[in-house]
Amino acid sequence: MRTCHSRGVSRLVALALPLACAAALPLDAQAPDQAPEIATTVAFTEGPTPDRAGNIYFTDIINQRIMKVGTDGNLSIYREHSNAANGLLIDSQDRLIACEGALFERPGVKVEGKRQITRTDLKTGKIEILADNYMGKPFEGPNDATLDGKGRIYFTDLAGSAVYRLDPLPNGGVSRPVRLLAAPTIQRSNGIQISPDDKKLYVVEANGAKGGARQISAFDLAPDGSVSASSKKLHYNFSPGRSGDGMSIDTQGNLWVSAGMNQLRGTDETLANKTGIYVISPAGKLLKFIPIPEDLITNNTFAGPDRKTMYITAGKTLYKIRTDVAGMAR
Repeated sequence: MRTCHSRGVSRLVALALPLACAAALPLDAQAPDQAPEIATTVAFTEGPTPDRAGNIYFTDIINQRIMKVGTDGNLSIYREHSNAANGLLIDSQDRLIACEGALFERPGVKVEGKRQITRTDLKTGKIEILADNYMGKPFEGPNDATLDGKGRIYFTDLAGSAVYRLDPLPNGGVSRPVRLLAAPTIQRSNGIQISPDDKKLYVVEANGAKGGARQISAFDLAPDGSVSASSKKLHYNFSPGRSGDGMSIDTQGNLWVSAGMNQLRGTDETLANKTGIYVISPAGKLLKFIPIPEDLITNNTFAGPDRKTMYITAGKTLYKIRTDVAGMAR
């Protein structure tokens, strides 16, 4: 894979979750040639998203919290007992949409909850469940979400290898879920985005098993929000390395994808793709690579008054960079 370092991007600024999140563990003596293993993990960040005031929300999955970085730079807990919330999204009415409940496992850690999509009124804190099943069958693992220009919500079910849509209703609610894509058309659907003109749906396929799809797939998106499975095209291939996770899109239609890894994690994925942000053009060409020093990188979002500040979640850390192009509010 050809990669190049980006220009017009400022240095990284990192905000790590405090070690008080969990007790520190002593290191055991080991032979000099013995590779270290992960004994435990104290935090795993995901799903950054900005509200209208400029506050940044992101999830700490392992500790089941939604965190908030205020406009003053202070870190606080916005919501305890987050029901294993993962991907987050702020809608046009400044409400927080969360993908919740998916099983999350790491060495010594197992977290899961009720699998559902919720919406929180940031002014009152009231939480409503938008969807928790498709035709009576519970979701398997809600993961990430995005919006189109009409305010329709699109979200992925990673474990269920599916993509769904929720349509806004006149009464302020949403429709029942419409399933747009499912296996075998897609495998382990992860990050999701829609082109600025609402004509393309991009889905990250993140199957780390042998022979699994590790790519971004592009689909034609109709004005009514329907998707043609037969229109599927390979937009960008990450195989044999780690695929993308979450992604954002800028006003020029470029995808900013959190992808790659620097340490093996017991899957069929190789280290061919280093940890970082992969900027991919509408034509599927790699334009830039922005290295991030920490595994596992998970997601990113555009924020700030000009939408030229990017926040990136990776491992226990929330990173911040300045970009040379504005992002879409999705």
